Amino acid sequence: MTTPPARPPLVDMETWQQARDALLAREKAYTHEGDALAAERRGLPMVEVDGKAEVVGAEGPVPFVDLFAGRNELLTYQHMWYDGAPPQGQCEGCTNAAWHLQVSTPYLEARGVSFAFLASGGWDELGPFADFMGYRQPWYSLRDSGVPLGGGMGNLSAFLRDGDRVFLTYTTTGRGNEAFSGSFALLDRTPYGRGEAWEETPEGWPEGREPCWYWRTDAEGTAGWGETSRPVPQWTRPGAGPVTTLGRQGHCH
Repeated sequence: MTTPPARPPLVDMETWQQARDALLAREKAYTHEGDALAAERRGLPMVEVDGKAEVVGAEGPVPFVDLFAGRNELLTYQHMWYDGAPPQGQCEGCTNAAWHLQVSTPYLEARGVSFAFLASGGWDELGPFADFMGYRQPWYSLRDSGVPLGGGMGNLSAFLRDGDRVFLTYTTTGRGNEAFSGSFALLDRTPYGRGEAWEETPEGWPEGREPCWYWRTDAEGTAGWGETSRPVPQWTRPGAGPVTTLGRQGHCH
């Protein structure tokens, strides 16, 4: 028999509530610090970018300023791209980000903020990929723009518009993107967390693995990075059967 992992200590409800209340005080302080950081973020200076730089979408080439769709604010996410790779070979980290971002657009637009995905791949590959994934937000290719628009791949960026002039106000990547990846916040509230080696955990907890180990699975749902794996959300898509190759080289990003 497999030895079960260690578990939190068992206590009575009063003891549990005392521990929970103590942690809640720290959580509230963390929230208030986040509010202070957001205020400082809103006060950052801005830098002008080329609003006339052409990107390519479903309707063909358009100037970048058109992505605002008449609104004054715009958020973009730059999705990493592997040329020539099939859907299962595309970036699992960016898939994680994009899958979480797709549900945010209606609320952003209600607040007057447009949203678009950018990627370095050609539109002939991006269009079919977005259709396969079921993404409803606009996608655009940066392949021929020749201009950096909000940092590199994996960046979430914010822009402000003044007529035809466009300004970059903020950009973040890496763990900065966890703010919109809700599954991280949910896993951080479970006893065993993300199951990653860098996490601080009590003695006896399940041994952690490399970061992002659960971002890909095979057809049976077993996490792994083999050639038969897909980024996890792809298994929800119609026709996403087992595969034999990723069509690219690479690991966790």
